[in-house]
Amino acid sequence: MSPRRSYDQYCSAARALDVVGDRWTLLIVRELLSGPRRYTDLHADLPGVSTDVLASRLKDMERDGLTTRRRLPPPGAAFVYELTARGRELLPVLQALGTWGGPDLGARRPTDAVRAHWFALPLLRALEGEGLVEVRLEEGDFHVYVGAQDGPAYGEGPAPREPDVRLVLNSDTWVAVGRGELSLADAVRDGRVEVTGDGTIAKGLREA
Repeated sequence: MSPRRSYDQYCSAARALDVVGDRWTLLIVRELLSGPRRYTDLHADLPGVSTDVLASRLKDMERDGLTTRRRLPPPGAAFVYELTARGRELLPVLQALGTWGGPDLGARRPTDAVRAHWFALPLLRALEGEGLVEVRLEEGDFHVYVGAQDGPAYGEGPAPREPDVRLVLNSDTWVAVGRGELSLADAVRDGRVEVTGDGTIAKGLREA
């Protein structure tokens, strides 16, 4: 485990960057917001990170109290990494960064990787209330836990139970929402998002 580098500045922003300012750290947090993940799963959803760097960042994050590592009970018996309460407090930080960086998305480059669940964070910003939302994109399905205070913020694949609302939209629409060019409410009004369900979130989207 490498010693922590520091800006040696008596400033809370500098102290925060001492912990999360290294390349890949916040993107690892993004992935772990979906719940416990195995090393191989993290590596698969962080295209471009080397195995050495990923292992080093995970060790640093555990040292700094952002993550824990535990072994699953049989028959799994694999090690998983998960966020601590301190690590999960970075959710609004990532959401704010996503809002700030949305206008810089531009057109997707040939070298850009994409995962459906990367849309989870901007979607959580756009939804109000509490409930389980399933999202169907051309790139795949994922689900988000709107208003959840504990546990995962989102998950890959279909919802584990009947969702309160189901959203179906195409890539052009979610890119426009992610860039901040189109609000989710406007996309629903324009018929670019199909909304099914009778929960409060579904009603709120239809009535917005």
